[in-house]
Amino acid sequence: MNLKSVFQEETRRELINRINSLSSDNNALWGKMNSYQMTKHCTIWDEWIQGKNSPVYKQDFLGKLFGKMALKSNTKDDKPMSKGMPAGKFAVKEKEGDIENQKHIWVSLIANYEYYENPNFIHDFFGRMTRDQIGIFVYKHADHHLRQFGL
Repeated sequence: MNLKSVFQEETRRELINRINSLSSDNNALWGKMNSYQMTKHCTIWDEWIQGKNSPVYKQDFLGKLFGKMALKSNTKDDKPMSKGMPAGKFAVKEKEGDIENQKHIWVSLIANYEYYENPNFIHDFFGRMTRDQIGIFVYKHADHHLRQFGL
């Protein structure tokens, strides 16, 4: 099975088109975030994955117990992420901001996956991930939030 990955050019193009079609008029179909909070959440999250702003990577205790099993179930097929997954440390408190700027940053970050190189990355729950797992999970994360807003 060939799963969608952010490391595929066609998949990056698809995500970028979907991001560009988002506006502040899009309302969430589920969850607590508005469209600005979602784009800001995604830019912060993708910066973390890419190692921007010198993140400290550490797997948490529950992740050490259940992370590998959860990672496997999240990357084994093309089933979308479940609704209502918590944003965790990437929750965005401010309700208003420049959504167009956030979209621009997010599009740049998605495009940057063409050159992804971050051997230090450790997911706080899943732990170390293979390049394939990162590509699949990054796609699923973006897809989850775009579907959240009907895109």
